[in-house]
Amino acid sequence: MIAGILLLWNVLTAASLVFVLWDLFTNTPAVWVMKLAWSLVILYTGPVGLFVYLLSCRQPLPGTHDQFIAAHWKQAVGSMMHCVAGDATGIIVAAALVFHFGLPNGVDLTLEYLSAFVVGLLVFQALFMLSMYGSYAAAVRGTFFAETVSMNMVMVGMLPTMVLLMNRLPASRDPTGPLFWGVMSLATMAGMVTAYPINSWMVRRGLKHGMMTASSRSGPDMAHAGHSMPPHHAAALSSAQAGAVVVLTFAALGVAVLITSAFAAIRF
Repeated sequence: MIAGILLLWNVLTAASLVFVLWDLFTNTPAVWVMKLAWSLVILYTGPVGLFVYLLSCRQPLPGTHDQFIAAHWKQAVGSMMHCVAGDATGIIVAAALVFHFGLPNGVDLTLEYLSAFVVGLLVFQALFMLSMYGSYAAAVRGTFFAETVSMNMVMVGMLPTMVLLMNRLPASRDPTGPLFWGVMSLATMAGMVTAYPINSWMVRRGLKHGMMTASSRSGPDMAHAGHSMPPHHAAALSSAQAGAVVVLTFAALGVAVLITSAFAAIRF
């Protein structure tokens, strides 16, 4: 039964990924980082990711992308997507590697968190904002807050899903088996749900970019940023406010860890 469901899911995921790759390079003028983000997220979430893509990013007619993505919720989806793409990639890669070392749960989850943070910050946050900040180092510094709070909320959804399912289905720990990828798909979808609110808030406050359109006039790495705020708008958030948000997201992650530990009887 499970094997059949996973086979069907993999077939639908492959078809979804082929369609999105075709559409991104022939129809929808998303910036290159968003193309990479959508490709990875749909690789992890299959037809669910495709459904979100069709609703929020795929332009219905040529030249309508800016208008189509103007709604705030679509901008928030774009922000959430490039965050989840980096974080989920870091988590999945780390989980696949640490499996072979038989590390305690607390250690492997810590390594997965750090891996996700590094991939999310250095690739999907800093590179995405490079043209706005002018230098890569400035982009890393400028997006550190956004990656921290967004990463924490991704983990709020992914961690319980991963740990609880892997405890119930021990075979899902093995990255060479289909159960591993099924669990990671569910975990990524859970992370999308828990990460959306904080990304929506950051886009509304001008602390993160949302969905953007590639500009044919400015080259492949530039974008129309009409629906996003420049970096200096982050100053509208005081140090105290930023600190409070960071603490709240770590508190949410801590609650998720405690609940997961209680249900799965994990020793951290």
